[in-house]
Amino acid sequence: MKEEMPYIEIIKQIMHDYNLSQLKFASIIGVNQTTVSQWLLGRKKPTYDCIYSICVNFNISPNLFFGFEN
Repeated sequence: MKEEMPYIEIIKQIMHDYNLSQLKFASIIGVNQTTVSQWLLGRKKPTYDCIYSICVNFNISPNLFFGFEN
């Protein structure tokens, strides 16, 4: 079984906490739904700009996003 990257769990948690679909989450971040799907499947990783947007829009630290904080 493939181990999930911390950012995958963070994105899933954000979507759950804010009751967001992939499409709505993508709209907030400024990407398309397919990109979010690829992130969640671990096929692609968010770019720096996307990580920044996620951290700013959802008030989380980059350290938390990468699994350095609990």
